[in-house]
Amino acid sequence: MVFIVLAAIALILGLLQVAIQKQPRTKQRTADVLLLYLLAFPIGLGGLVGFIGHTMRAGPVAASIGWTAGNPFQYEVAVANLAFGILGILCLWFRDGFWTATVIGWSVFMLGAAGVHLHQIHIGQPYAPENAGAILYFNILAPMLVLALLGVRKARN
Repeated sequence: MVFIVLAAIALILGLLQVAIQKQPRTKQRTADVLLLYLLAFPIGLGGLVGFIGHTMRAGPVAASIGWTAGNPFQYEVAVANLAFGILGILCLWFRDGFWTATVIGWSVFMLGAAGVHLHQIHIGQPYAPENAGAILYFNILAPMLVLALLGVRKARN
């Protein structure tokens, strides 16, 4: 749920910035601003939160996903979250190709996670809240959004 909240905050703050800034409100400018906020919040901060959750609150997080506590893959997911969290935060300073690489890598990770969730649902695994609930939609829709914004941003080049 925290990822959805961070995405909502990013979109609200991004749209607010576009509305109050005196710069022209072009599609590319709007895409730049929204993408930056999405990189910083759900990807950056969300990645750090995911890392903390999968390491410091491993038991409850595992239960919310439908995993057994102590699953060694949880640490791998934690480190992947940490990596994308750092990349998302670094997007505040680095642009262009760095954004592209971060968006593509994170999108592959999220869509891959969605594939795992869908497979677990298909084989009848428990419908854990963080496996088959809102996070499943986030894992599909958020990558589509950042990839679309990246496309709009790149269209000007």
